[in-house]
Amino acid sequence: MEFAKPQAEHGFLERMVGIWEVTSTSMGNDEKWVEVVRSLHGIWFVAEGNGDMPGGGSATTVLTLGYDPAKGKYVGSWIGSMMTHMWVYEGEVSADGSTLNLYTTGPDFTDPGKTGEYREQIIFKDDDHRVFNSSAKQADGTWKEFMEAQYARKR
Repeated sequence: MEFAKPQAEHGFLERMVGIWEVTSTSMGNDEKWVEVVRSLHGIWFVAEGNGDMPGGGSATTVLTLGYDPAKGKYVGSWIGSMMTHMWVYEGEVSADGSTLNLYTTGPDFTDPGKTGEYREQIIFKDDDHRVFNSSAKQADGTWKEFMEAQYARKR
């Protein structure tokens, strides 16, 4: 077995490495988090977030991202201490190189017992500022954003 080597596509993910201050106004509440992103030898990237949830209580999230050359897709997962569902992603970077679009399915938040399709985006504004947003696919095929967080590099 040959060891994996970083591909050019891993460069997008390498930009995420560091410590980030996260501000979100999802669900009408101001939330502040800290996210630490590290690289596993340039192949996998792990982002651990810690903060307080609306209504009280601390939470931890873990995002893993990598690039699978065999699939020609970015792949990853997300878990959070506030839910039991593991989100599994596949996606691609936009032609201009600024946005990673990640697609997944999971619980439909408006219709319990059903599943829905979701798109999450990591959008770099510059090397020290990025946006993360989540959208749900609507019946007409459009995406409706329901959450956005702003990230500012601390180091």
